[in-house]
Formats: sequence, C-alpha cells, structure tokens
Amino acid sequence: MKPVSTAQLIVLTSLVMAAFAANSLLCREALASGSIGYAEFTLARLISGAVTLWLLLLFNGSKKLRGSWLSALALFGYAALFSLAYLSLSAGTGALLLFGAVQITMISWGLIKRERLTVLKWSGVLSAFLGLAWFVAPGVQAPPFLGSLMMVAAGVCWGVYSLRGRGANNPTADTAGNFVRAAPLAMLLYLVPSETTIMATTIGWLLAIASGAMASGIGYALWYGVLPKLTAATSATVQLSVPIIAAIGGVVFLGEPLESRLIIASAVVLGGIFLFIHTKN
Repeated sequence: MKPVSTAQLIVLTSLVMAAFAANSLLCREALASGSIGYAEFTLARLISGAVTLWLLLLFNGSKKLRGSWLSALALFGYAALFSLAYLSLSAGTGALLLFGAVQITMISWGLIKRERLTVLKWSGVLSAFLGLAWFVAPGVQAPPFLGSLMMVAAGVCWGVYSLRGRGANNPTADTAGNFVRAAPLAMLLYLVPSETTIMATTIGWLLAIASGAMASGIGYALWYGVLPKLTAATSATVQLSVPIIAAIGGVVFLGEPLESRLIIASAVVLGGIFLFIHTKN
C-alpha cells in the first residue's frame, strides 16, 4: 500500500471496522429471513472470499498462495460456527460474543506462555470474562444458550487463527491460501444431510457473496494494509468498535431491539479489554 496521510488512515481503518461489523449484519439478515441456509452461506462466503483474495494477489503481481491446512481448519470452524450461531442471535449479541471470545483466547494464550500481568491487567481480563459469563447466564434478556456457545466457539477458532497468523510475511497470501483450503471443507458441510431444508434465494446467495467478497476478502486485505501503520494498542483498540457498530447496525437496518443487557455487557466486556490493552506491564 502506498504511503497514506493520517486522514486517509482513519478513513481506511473505519471502513475496515465497518466491513467486519457488516459480516454480522449480512449473516444475520440472510439466515433470519430464511433466504439461505447456514451451510450454503458458509460455502458461498468462503468461496467468494477465496476468489476475491486470489484476484487481489494477481492484481498485485503475485500468484503464490500460502497458508496451511491447520489454519484453514480454524478458519472453517470459525465460519461454520459463525453461521450456525446467527440462526438465533441478534447481530450485536453475536458480535460481542465473538469479539470477546477472540480477545480472551489470545490473552489466555499469553498466560499459557507465562506472560506476567499486573493487577490492572488481571482486572481487565476478569471484567471481560465475567461480563461474557453474565451476559449468557439465564435471565429475562439472556441470548439463546446454544447459539451463544457456538459463537464463543467461533471466537476461539478465530483467536487460534489470529495467533497462527502473527508475524506472517505476506498475510494476504496466507489468508487467500487458507480460504482456498477451507472452501472444500465448507463443501463437505454443505453435503451433510440436514433436518430442515431451505431453498436458497438469489438474495440469500448475494448476501453470502457480499459477506465473503467484500466484508471478508476486501475487508481483510485492507486491514492487513493499514495494520503495519498502527501500533499494537491502537489496532486492538479500534476493534472494540466492531460490536458497537454491529449493534447499531442491527437496530437501524434489521430492526433489532437494543436491550439493556447487551448495553451493560458491552460496557463491562469491552471496558475490561480496553483496560487490559492500555495498562503497561
């Protein structure tokens, strides 16, 4: 990516966060409306993402796909569980559970590697964990438990995928290769018999392709372009906006209610993660 000004960097970063949030909105709308099944959505998302990223590589003069089957398996697990979870979760709820699980997974890996934490960092970790636990605990406004469990599992898969991608020399080529490898796995999911049969409509396919090509493929490519220009703390902090954007988008575009439980949980979870990011060791 050519040198960019501060204003351009802000615009590009904002577009990336909007793209990440759009994945939740597109998936929830497609599945909630009955326009497409979760297996078809996953398949179309991964194939369209793979094609888009491969074309971007060709445009940049590169033809070599990278990545690995282990990373592709984590990517497939994330995409499949993401779609399954959005059969029952609202856009904002899913985004909060996903993002919280991703961050907790990555923080947990640091603890396994014996990373030392200050009292304030521990407070941030406990706040994020307890906030998620309270959010999914039984209650009047609690989200469906099975859907919540699947989204948390999706977040763990994405956290693993992110950890494996740290320090990659060519993240776009790695991501393209992982999408290409994950597509056949999605085909296997598509071929598994289901108790409920949904006839995918043109709108459903278009929403899935938009999620794969634009929100995932182009979104990830832009993210890897701006990431080297952001500090680690900044890159982690700006991602705190994704669940908020998704929740607002769910209210504005999907007509979802903005429940007090989601607002409180978002403040506790995202606040804890923010505290962890910005507390020095």
